[in-house]
Amino acid sequence: MKSVRVQEVTFVNGEVELAGSLRVPVDAEPAVAGVVLVGGSGPTDRDNGTYFLPIQRHLVEAGFAVLSYDKRGVGQSSGDWRAATMDDLAADAVAALNFLRGQPEVRPQAVGLFGHSEGGWVALRASAARGDLPWVVTNSCPGVSPVEQERYALSNHLKGLHGDGLPEVRSTLNLYDRLAEAGRRDADFSTAQKLVDNAGAPPGLAYYWGDVDKRLWLFLKRKQDHDPTPDLLQLRCPHLALFGGADTTVPVADSIRIFTAAACHSARLHRATLTVEVLPGGDHRLQAEGSAALVPGYLDKVSQWLAMSCRQPAAADESACDAGEREEVV
Repeated sequence: MKSVRVQEVTFVNGEVELAGSLRVPVDAEPAVAGVVLVGGSGPTDRDNGTYFLPIQRHLVEAGFAVLSYDKRGVGQSSGDWRAATMDDLAADAVAALNFLRGQPEVRPQAVGLFGHSEGGWVALRASAARGDLPWVVTNSCPGVSPVEQERYALSNHLKGLHGDGLPEVRSTLNLYDRLAEAGRRDADFSTAQKLVDNAGAPPGLAYYWGDVDKRLWLFLKRKQDHDPTPDLLQLRCPHLALFGGADTTVPVADSIRIFTAAACHSARLHRATLTVEVLPGGDHRLQAEGSAALVPGYLDKVSQWLAMSCRQPAAADESACDAGEREEVV
């Protein structure tokens, strides 16, 4: 097992100071590749709860420097994630990227982003904006909008409570649709809460609505129709998209279809290849059902793809899209 130097660090994005942990293999080569981990939705800290811990350990053991950070307004980071836009969160990720690139042990041209769930959207936005990343990894990242993804997750949750096709499922999903439409009309929180109260606050809705307050409602309205496709089309680097085959939070098949369509579009550069990996039995966190253990082979797929991407530029035939089948811009 490699010796690891762990350092508590801070870096800034404008007026926001972000705090994180930098892990560097002590006995590695003089200059190593680096990975910035970007957490998922909500108040995620530098370890994304505990989810990032085995990923950090594995990547360092594989010879990578790893930087993870508290989301703005979480842990030791200043700011407020609920007041942030997708561009704000992407700028935070770019600040982390720049910090890691500036470390003396790290090869600046070999540092990329790994985003989990909503953090995948952030990583894609940051990668598209920068244009000089060597690679990007998304982990259980939806290809659909937040409002579609949440509806999919809520539907699966309700079916687990009530069974498929029962009136409770249909009525709660109908209420969700009315809340989404209220968000599009920029309704205030009291109007949205009244919709919930008038519907009798169905218990199953707590999965989505349980912790929503005025400030979180503003954040949900801002992001609900976020479309990752424009960022996918602007990628200039290889993209590894990882999914769990048993994920009930993200519509995996639809997401793969959208990612592949973007990769096959003529607007996307040929070097921005797409590699899709679906891990059988993996849930939204790529963990085995009923276990906190990551599914077999997951960590090796990540580190092996990263090592390959850091060694050589992408070739067109490595992509999930055949270069001869790219769609024309219309």
